[in-house]
Amino acid sequence: MTLASTIMHVYGLDFTSSPARRKPITCAYCELNDTVLTVKSCLKLTSFSEFEAFLRSNGPWLAAFDFPFGQPRKLIANLGWPQNWQDYVGIIAAMSKADFENTLLSYRASRAPGDKLHLRATDQLVGAISPMMLHRVPVGKMFFQGATRLFNSPLSILPCRPTADNRIAVEGYPALLARKLVGKRSYKSDERGQQTIDREIARREIVQGLRSDCTVDLYGLSVRMTQEMAEMLVQDGMGDMLDAVLCAIQAGWAYIAREKGYGIPSGCDGNEGWIVDVLS
Repeated sequence: MTLASTIMHVYGLDFTSSPARRKPITCAYCELNDTVLTVKSCLKLTSFSEFEAFLRSNGPWLAAFDFPFGQPRKLIANLGWPQNWQDYVGIIAAMSKADFENTLLSYRASRAPGDKLHLRATDQLVGAISPMMLHRVPVGKMFFQGATRLFNSPLSILPCRPTADNRIAVEGYPALLARKLVGKRSYKSDERGQQTIDREIARREIVQGLRSDCTVDLYGLSVRMTQEMAEMLVQDGMGDMLDAVLCAIQAGWAYIAREKGYGIPSGCDGNEGWIVDVLS
């Protein structure tokens, strides 16, 4: 077997519901050789057409996407949608963005206080935000723009729609990995783009942790990158490049765990989706 045949292409994507040059979808491209993940580059996808072209790119590869693949089972049941990911996401994919958002807003208006934003089982486990959220952190908008495009792609989507395709999509959550290295300290600029030295220090500590034995202990893989790439991750105040790399590490771990279902529990609700991580 040649060395090239052992290398897997791995991607991590930091997603946005409105990509543009100022705020693109950031895609970290890595190569996984056995248990060594090498960060090669960070791509900037400035439009959904570029994102869709990425989804059609030749495999084999595995990518972790930083948006929810599904909605909570409670919401799906209460709206009377089919209890199957392919069917209910198909309904959503046929909606306009405004119709989907109005559906969520109307549903939430009908619910009692404290029962408006449901969580998936995986959200509860890792402390993630509800995929129904439309404001502040617009996870619901990210779901609409991301999951419907996965639905319209040929990819194998785990655990929602597994197929024999050699391009595999899993759901990542970069904050989960970052917490293991710096706790809940903020490492990204705020909504106004303001930056502080404390956030830069946190990013530097995360990058140092990635390049140390921490990832070997936590994820069973070592991360390699050039000093230039490491400094780029630190100097990106928005944290998009760093989040993309964190997703790629989760993707690399999932690939290493492929014989155990890519690290996804066999009993999880595939219609909701599942965040891949060693502690999830």
